[in-house]
Amino acid sequence: MNEAQILLVTAASIAFLHTILGPDHYVVFTAMGKAHGWSLAKTLRVTFLCGVGHVLSSVVIGGVGIFLGAQLVSVTAFEGMRGSLAGWALLAFGLMYFAWGLRKAGRGYSHSHVHVHEGLVHDHEHDHHSDHSHVHKEAGKTVTPWAIFIIFVLGPCEALIPLFMYPAARQSTGLVIAVAVVFGLVTLITMLAAVFLTSISIRKMPSLGRWEHAVAGASVAACGAAISFIGL
Repeated sequence: MNEAQILLVTAASIAFLHTILGPDHYVVFTAMGKAHGWSLAKTLRVTFLCGVGHVLSSVVIGGVGIFLGAQLVSVTAFEGMRGSLAGWALLAFGLMYFAWGLRKAGRGYSHSHVHVHEGLVHDHEHDHHSDHSHVHKEAGKTVTPWAIFIIFVLGPCEALIPLFMYPAARQSTGLVIAVAVVFGLVTLITMLAAVFLTSISIRKMPSLGRWEHAVAGASVAACGAAISFIGL
């Protein structure tokens, strides 16, 4: 293998490991797809769009760094800052969604009230889920994919930058583009495959009922915590 082939194989390997070892690349989409009742096709579509934004943001920043002649340490430091921001944003989103899920579960809980009418005592069960539920449901459907997309655009592919800089230092524009394409394709394919497999698996599990959204929020928050505190 020549130098270019070794670099491309390295880019593909790192892209695969970068995606598999980062649970946020697939757990977020699987959990939200299950909670919102998205079809598998929609879950994969949201994953694809977020993955494209995730990769392109680093490609653009790496390209600007090359154009400006920035040193590797400077671009890497900037990507690290973006990574921290994305991790905290994912954690915050997960916690807020978890709190919303608990509130939604509470509204869906049936309970009874005792009433006295003209000397007759009776009780009846009801819940608070139906009160304006259509408004919250539509809002959730609209906001969630966009929130995830913004967070993934903020999130960098840190491993791509050093791979970018090596051929750039040798003034090989073609190899820079090839590295970006290979890294991006492997990242997207791995994300889609992981989301597909985990979605198929989780759909076979018993439904969590009114706790679906709370569990999804906790899963997303756990991914954000893994990025922020462990550095996954």
